[in-house]
Amino acid sequence: MKVEEEAMSAVLNRLRRAQGQLAGVIAMIEAGRDCKDVVTQLAAVSRALDRAGFKIVASGMRQCLAQSEADAPPMSEEELEKLFLALA
Repeated sequence: MKVEEEAMSAVLNRLRRAQGQLAGVIAMIEAGRDCKDVVTQLAAVSRALDRAGFKIVASGMRQCLAQSEADAPPMSEEELEKLFLALA
């Protein structure tokens, strides 16, 4: 499964945002910041990663459903389910 270019752009933006947030979490821990603040930022990183993963899976589903060419077999329902469960 290859991610569409438009979806890829959104995924990369989300991953870059998560990367920045994760760097912030590391800096907060190193600076001895309050646990509540660290956990709040860590949750934001987790959500950003989840959203990136869901975007990849959703794009794959759209491609799978729209694919009519015989060059690549569409993903099975089982394969798509495994992808969703990997993110859960």
